Amino acid sequence: MSEPTLPITTPRRPVTQGSVAEFARDPIQTMRQLWASHGDVAALQEDANPLFFVFGPTYNHQVLSDTKRFHSQFFAVRGSRKSAQRRITSGLLSMNGDLHRDHRRTVMGPFQKKAIQAYHDNVIGMTQQMLSTWTPGDTKDIAEEMTHYMLRLTSSILFGVDMPEMAYEIGRLTERWVSLNHKVGPAVFSSDPSLLADYDELLKAAEELEAAVMEMIRVRRNGKLGTDVLSLLIQAHDMQGGISDEHLVGHVVVLFGAAHLTSAHTLTWTLFLLAQHPGVMSTLHEELETVLQGRTPTIEQLEQLPVLERVLKESMRIMPASAYSQRVAAEPVELGPFRLKPGNPVIFSQFITHHIPALFPQPEKFL
Repeated sequence: MSEPTLPITTPRRPVTQGSVAEFARDPIQTMRQLWASHGDVAALQEDANPLFFVFGPTYNHQVLSDTKRFHSQFFAVRGSRKSAQRRITSGLLSMNGDLHRDHRRTVMGPFQKKAIQAYHDNVIGMTQQMLSTWTPGDTKDIAEEMTHYMLRLTSSILFGVDMPEMAYEIGRLTERWVSLNHKVGPAVFSSDPSLLADYDELLKAAEELEAAVMEMIRVRRNGKLGTDVLSLLIQAHDMQGGISDEHLVGHVVVLFGAAHLTSAHTLTWTLFLLAQHPGVMSTLHEELETVLQGRTPTIEQLEQLPVLERVLKESMRIMPASAYSQRVAAEPVELGPFRLKPGNPVIFSQFITHHIPALFPQPEKFL
């Protein structure tokens, strides 16, 4: 008989008996409790399904650097082999080994410094358009404002300014699909049937999103390719080969979800923290006024804005845009006191790591 993955009877094991559904409802509180109880490696046990957690640089490094034993699987719910869900989750964050290396090289092209400079005027224009609707004395929901702003901006950069309605629709569909993935994802690790309530809706959303992105690719190929990310990826696809339309759709969907949601969250938390710390906001405002003198910034001027850089980095430390991500054991592997089997999930949390007192002596303060 093979050794069980998690011998519950050993009291010294860092194991908490609990519910994966509870983790899905409040991941930060669950992870705080696991770290407080067990330290840098722990497991949440529900029935016979252990969910492993690592916190801090030592175990993060092991899990993230050993790409042979720990595979990337960003989307927990992949769907059946012939489903749209499986196809649109086939992008870069679900690839490993040589396949990941080859596709990463292609996807990197649109994000080189020269390519990013081409987006400058578009970013400035959309920012000014948003700010023109802000009036002193108004009350704004900053989370909503930043979400809509990044939805417009990311759609434009990824899909182009000449088809705004089609791009915006893809953005809307992507946002809905990502949200459903977060709701249904924990069902993979739990026996709680309530977590599967939105599974059919997720599959339908995947089909709608895939159809919209494929139509965008068809229109782009039949028309004039521009400087948007989709055009650059199509050019790389057609010149180099080796990327199927399925992978192209997967890359576009992942890039949109990553760029839109994480940027919206980061902007929201940064503005919130500045509002709570008027002294820091005043210092930042003085730097911007001194260096920019009322003009919009250039890429070269970013190096002259050290306060802005510190504000953004500290905001992303104390309130990162994403609280955690995951890897999956690809083969038997030792992880602290545990021996993982292939398929065992491992959660790593940038949020908890950023709030460990040994790493940041005042982890809850915005410094």
